[in-house]
Amino acid sequence: MKAVRLYDALDLRVEEVTRPSSPPAGYVTIDVRAAGICGSDIHNFRTGQWISRRPSTAGHEFCGRVSAVGNGVEDVLIGDFVAADSRFYCGQCEACKSGRTNVCEHLGFVGEVCDGGFAEQVELPARLVFKHDPSLDPLVAAMAEPLAVALHAVRRLNPPQGEAVILIGCGTIGGLCGLLLSHLHDGKLLFADLNGNRAEMVAGICGGSVVALDKSQARAALGDARLRYAVDATGSTRAIAQGIDLLDGGGAFALVGISHGKLDLDPNILVEREISLLGCHAFEGELGDAIALLPKLQSSLLQFSEVLNSLDEIPDAYRRLMDGRTNKLKTIIRIAD
Repeated sequence: MKAVRLYDALDLRVEEVTRPSSPPAGYVTIDVRAAGICGSDIHNFRTGQWISRRPSTAGHEFCGRVSAVGNGVEDVLIGDFVAADSRFYCGQCEACKSGRTNVCEHLGFVGEVCDGGFAEQVELPARLVFKHDPSLDPLVAAMAEPLAVALHAVRRLNPPQGEAVILIGCGTIGGLCGLLLSHLHDGKLLFADLNGNRAEMVAGICGGSVVALDKSQARAALGDARLRYAVDATGSTRAIAQGIDLLDGGGAFALVGISHGKLDLDPNILVEREISLLGCHAFEGELGDAIALLPKLQSSLLQFSEVLNSLDEIPDAYRRLMDGRTNKLKTIIRIAD
């Protein structure tokens, strides 16, 4: 079968590999229907930061149909349509036992510590597959995982009803946070991104306004109302610093982007304005809730996406995405019906 495998930084290959054999106890085999390229995939390709095995089939955002089950698997049946949980957690450490599997002491991710979804078939532990409605478009079902990441960030931020929120970065997670807030929250939404066309697209779909990271612009967009809540999905230390400067007192700033470099921060700003700085890593129990939201969000999610029709297109897509040559939020590969 065909698979897209990462050997090292900047070394991604489309190859023929052996199909998985009968799944071991506790595992299932999935015929992959669609898969998405994540910003962390691009980061790993560019830097090699999380390469722990060479080669490894990449891809952790995907959906498919179960084609085989191992011994001891009871809740998943052959023929079930499923989306994948990306978090390969141990289940035994203190974090896992407390329910915080997203901060597992031995946490790895599908596509890194085990083969992922950029392939015609993949084997996963049955605990990492979540059923979805068979009628759901696979291009949408493949977005369950990033939607869960965004839902976790929105829940961590927890803005009171009526409060405005600024989304800094209109890539996949920033856009999905905005989309969720547009459905779950009644405050005004502001969007900031260096790619003006992308920001306008996201703001249009989510019913928000595009602003620069400038206090006077934000105030004008809000009619001089206060801005207390923000999400950073860029990881840019400069954008984070500018975002903190924008916020009035008594709110929170959720960080969900992958950062490069260190933040030069005066902690007195957080103290004196009583701003909570919230780290948001992957998700906890939000995947099932995200899957339940997919039908309602399907139309918008498809507007956010560009679609590739072959695994062969992935290496070129990686380079295009690394160079910022897209106005869409998500690149989805259609693999099978």
